Amino acid sequence: MAIAPLLVGIFLAYILGSIPTAVWFGKVMYGIDVREHGSGNPGATNTFRVLGKRAGTIVMLADIIKGMLATSVAVLLLRLNLIEEQNLVTFKLIFGVVAVFGHIFSVFLNFKGGKGVATLLGMMIAIHYEVALLCIVVFLISLIITKYVSLSSIISALAFPTFLLFVPRFKTNEPLLIIFGFFLFIIIVWTHNKNIKRIAVGEESKTYLVKSKKSN
Repeated sequence: MAIAPLLVGIFLAYILGSIPTAVWFGKVMYGIDVREHGSGNPGATNTFRVLGKRAGTIVMLADIIKGMLATSVAVLLLRLNLIEEQNLVTFKLIFGVVAVFGHIFSVFLNFKGGKGVATLLGMMIAIHYEVALLCIVVFLISLIITKYVSLSSIISALAFPTFLLFVPRFKTNEPLLIIFGFFLFIIIVWTHNKNIKRIAVGEESKTYLVKSKKSN
C-alpha cells in the first residue's frame, strides 16, 4: 500500500470531516451557536430542532456531501495513478471512516463534534449508492414507526452491511466492506449511547415525520 498517498488522503478526509457545518452555518446565517441550544449537539438533528427545517436540511446535505467528498479522495488518487484500482475500495473505506471520526472529533471544535450519521451516509453513497438509498428508505420507515431519529439512525446503519451480506443483488466480493459496515454500526451505537438510555426511560424527544390529524 502506498504510504504517502494514504497519509495525504487521511489528512484531507479528516479536515473535510471536521468541518463543523452546523456550528458555522448557525453562527453565520442566524447568529446562533447550536451547541448552546436544544441537545447541544453540533449536528443536523439539533439544527432541525433549533433553527428549523430549512437550516437543518442545508446542514444535513452539507454533512452528507463532505462524507462523499472525503471518501472520493480515493478516486482522485486513483486518477492521479497514486494508488492501484484493486485498492480503491480499501482506500475509500479508510478515508470514509476518517471523515466520520473527523465529524465526531472535529479539530475545529476542540476535538468534539456531532454523531456522524449524515457524514456516514455520504460515505455509504460514495461506496455503494444503491444500498445507501435503501438505507435511507429504512431510516424513513423506522422514523415514521418509532418517531426516534436516534433509533432510526442505528437501524439504518445496521441495514448497510446486512443488505451487502444477505441480499443477492448487493453481495460483494469485498469482505472488508462488510466488516467496516458492522464497525461503523458499532460507532453509531456508541455515539448514540445517551439517546439509547433516554429511549429506555421514555425521555427521548420524538420527531413526527407524518403528523396525525386527530388533533385538528
